This record gives sequence, C-alpha cells and structure tokens, in this order.
Amino acid sequence: MSMTAANPYSVTMTEAKSSAPVSTVRDPRLDFYRGMAMFIILFAHTPGNYFTSWIPARWGFSDATEMFVFCSGMASAIAFGRTFDRAGWVLGSARVGYRVWQVYWAHIAMFFTIAMMLAFFDSTGLFQKNYVGSLNLVPFFNHPAQNMIGLFTLTYVPNYFDILPMYLAILAMMPFVMAASRIHLGLVAALVFAVWFFAQHLLLKNLGNPELALSLPAEPWSARQWFFNPFGWQLIFFTGFAFMRGWIPAPPVNVQLIALAVFLVVINIPFSHIGMREFGFDWARDWRIAHKWMISKSDFGILRYVHFLALAYLGWVVAGEGGKRLITTGQTKLSTAWAYVVKIIMKVGSQSLAVFVFSMVFARFSGLLLDQIGRSTLKTALVNFLGIAAIIAVAYFVSWIKKHPWRTAKV
Repeated sequence: MSMTAANPYSVTMTEAKSSAPVSTVRDPRLDFYRGMAMFIILFAHTPGNYFTSWIPARWGFSDATEMFVFCSGMASAIAFGRTFDRAGWVLGSARVGYRVWQVYWAHIAMFFTIAMMLAFFDSTGLFQKNYVGSLNLVPFFNHPAQNMIGLFTLTYVPNYFDILPMYLAILAMMPFVMAASRIHLGLVAALVFAVWFFAQHLLLKNLGNPELALSLPAEPWSARQWFFNPFGWQLIFFTGFAFMRGWIPAPPVNVQLIALAVFLVVINIPFSHIGMREFGFDWARDWRIAHKWMISKSDFGILRYVHFLALAYLGWVVAGEGGKRLITTGQTKLSTAWAYVVKIIMKVGSQSLAVFVFSMVFARFSGLLLDQIGRSTLKTALVNFLGIAAIIAVAYFVSWIKKHPWRTAKV
C-alpha cells in the first residue's frame, strides 16, 4: 500500500510508484527528535549523572526509548516501505533482513567492546571499583563458553545491552505487518495490538493467565526475560511506521487537542520520579505500585503509550508542517545560532545507529572519568559536554564516510 498525499509526514509520493531507484528525502522532524533522543540516551547511561534529573523519564511515564523506537518506526517506513512498494514483498523482506543483520553485528561488536573496556579497567589494578561487576558481566567471564553461545543466539542479553536486540526483533516483524497490510489495514491493527496484549505479563498475571505471555529468555541460568520485550514495544514502533506510511491520518492542529496533550503531560508529573521525590506525592507512589502493569517499561505499559503520544503531538505542533519551525532561518544572531544547533542535532539523528553504539561505549568511559575526578556540578557538566562533542564528531565522521569521498578524491 503506498503512502497517501494527505499525510503531512510523507515525502515525494511519486517515489513510491517509481520503478527506478530514488534517493531518500529526509524528514527534518524525524532527524531532529531522533538526535535529541541520542543526547538523552547518552546522559541516561552515564553513571551518576545529575543531567538525568531533567530527562523526560523523570517527568512522566515515557522516556527517550519511546522517542528512539517511534522515530525508528517512522524512519523504517521511509527506508523500507517504498522498497516493498517498488520491488515487492520478497525483496522488501530481504532488505529488512539485511538491516537486521547490520543491527545484530552492531550489538555483538558493542558488547565485546564494552566488555573488553571494563575488563581492561579492572585489570590495571588502578581502580577500586569492580567495573565488570557494575554491568553484571561477571557470569559472562566466569562461564564464557556457555554465555558466548547465548550471546550469539540472543539468549544471553544483559540489561545494558538490550535495546538493539529489541530493535532487531521488531524489524523482523515488519514483513508480517506488510503482508497483513496487503489484506486490510484493520488486520494490521488487530495483529499489532494482539501481540502487544499478549506481551503484558503483569496484566495477564492479574487475569490469571501468565502462561500466555510472550517474551524471550535473557539468560540461561534463570527465568529472567529480555528487559525490553519486543512484543510489547512493537506497538510504538508500528505506530510511527503507520503514521509515516499514511495508514493513520495525521491529527489536526487545534486548541482542543493541544490542551488535551498538555493536560496528559502535566498530569503525569505527580506520578513521575520528580513529582514523588521533590513534591512528596506519596499517594502517587502507592498508585504506581498498584497499577504497575499500566506503566511497565519492560512490556511497554499502555500509559507510557498515552503519555508519549501526547508528547509526540506537542512536538509535532511545535515543529510545524514539514518541520518549518525547525529549519526556518532568519537574519538575527539568535536565529542563525538556532539554525546551526538544529543542523547539528539533525546530523546526530541521521546517523542514529552509529551514534547510539558509540554513546553506549562512551557512557561507560564517562562513568570511569567521573569516578576519578569526582561528580561536582562543574566536573559532571564538563564530562557531559565532552560526550556531546564526541557523538557530534562521530555523526559527522560517519556521514562523511557514507559519501564515499575516495571516489572523487584526486592525488
């Protein structure tokens, strides 16, 4: 099914119908918000980082993970949807499989890089902290043969390394969703919501049917499951996918919807970490405990979905049609500076896989650095700015490499 012209997210519609290869037209909103998610993910994974007091996860149910997965769904609709339209289901599925292959090896490389780095920290004898133990990788080093098999078969997935496996598992579902879309879009909705429902462990437990829950094993020596259950998180991925494909019409921009979105965001604050910690909403803490299934991060509880959609709507309104408020240039120094900042953020968002893998590695180095120099306000800020500069440099370097500069270079 091709995208419709009524969808303001969509790019050149004739590209979906053309039999010739076409270049991808990037959506500035997609790259901007995905870039913002990359910075937040870096902060969130840096141990002992006070910057995390201001990330979305502290103010509501959803966080940067939803931003990353939702935007990845939208990007996948652009990158793979037109392949299905132009080349058919088999070749579209093959292209998705190739992307799964890339993400898989990115995951493996990231694991060994971080494991090696932490083992090196411990082997020097210079640091009092056990860095291998800080990520609970002691079982891997104690039983490398067994866990090597688990690592490569994705049956051993330590918590710090669970986002990419979740992402590649969701990507693997795309051919089934595209097949269902050729029958009826209602079947797509039924499939996506049914899979999400059967991923809700706590809900099914409350209903007396925990054995029906869908999940994947995270380690061979216990019953622990993947922290990010792909069967739950595919809901937000395919929501973004459906918006970009035009399967879901874009919501209108009006005062009523804006007010509703603002209300949903604000009402989340009492139930957030900030609300309970700073404002003493003890009743909200009790509510969270009693309704844990609704906000479960592991299985993607329904209220995380509602909260994120409210934030996404406000972000879409702020960006303007086609992202015009993000990319508008002016003559003042402030507008010029803002345009430059937006350009940098979009560059980071356009290279999200490379930036994500690098940031997860760099976050552990940042943690070591803070352990040694201390976590004063100034020192922590400087380490964060160092990380920001590093991932920006990576984004620009990867973008430059992808242009194959050696093809036109002359000695």
